[in-house]
Amino acid sequence: MTPADADPAAAVVLAGGWGERTLFFRFVTAAPGCRPIVAEIDGEIVGTGVGTVNGPVGWVGTIFVAPDRRGHGLGMALTRTVVDTLDSAGCRTLVLVATEQGRPMYERIGFTVQTAYRTVEAPGLAADGATDEPAAGRVRPFAASDLDAIAHLDRTATGEDRRHLLEAFATPESARCLVRPDGTLGGFVVRAPWGGGATVAPDPDDAVAILEARLRGVGPERRVRAGVLTENAAGHQRLSELGWTDAWSAPRLVRGAPLDWDPTALWGQFNHALG
Repeated sequence: MTPADADPAAAVVLAGGWGERTLFFRFVTAAPGCRPIVAEIDGEIVGTGVGTVNGPVGWVGTIFVAPDRRGHGLGMALTRTVVDTLDSAGCRTLVLVATEQGRPMYERIGFTVQTAYRTVEAPGLAADGATDEPAAGRVRPFAASDLDAIAHLDRTATGEDRRHLLEAFATPESARCLVRPDGTLGGFVVRAPWGGGATVAPDPDDAVAILEARLRGVGPERRVRAGVLTENAAGHQRLSELGWTDAWSAPRLVRGAPLDWDPTALWGQFNHALG
């Protein structure tokens, strides 16, 4: 996929019912860590795929085939191409989030279910609607000097090197950091231009404070989503008690070397092609 392909590829995906991807495709066609591809028949884009190299871990995502081109092996061809590209880039572990329709295809090429994401959502809060104002007061805008600390915390939580994404997206407007009383970083959220937010916090109290800051930031007229993994059942229960409701779930599949990560520290994602 070239930069010139980004808009027409997004139009094909939108027409196929997968939502708006224009900003995302424009980003991945310019980002050195991303490996986007398209399938083309007679000059017409009919499929997409995106690989992302996060150090030793590669993400496989946005495997899409136009509805009238399905059933002929194109999805498998796109997937194998992305997988081969990530393998060639040195990724030892590959990760993806599957739809129920796509899961059998991924399992045929060696992916197995590792865990599952549970996406929850809640309405925004009025500016004075925080339930834990002292904790919320520890959340401040990102500063450039925070990058090393958030990259370290992120790698410990994910087992991935997502510094290239954090550096691309984190600004004082798009990112928030939670600072503990001792001055260390307790967690962060970094938002991508198209939505979604990579949210990391090993302590559930810190995670709730970050998410409450997001709720206050959007106001009561909008909703916020977060994503926790099966291993974080206590976190899911905590959010449920605070009024967050289930919106969506999907299995996370993996292939290759085991990950050294902390799934209980993850509370949100950029999207399921970047991690």
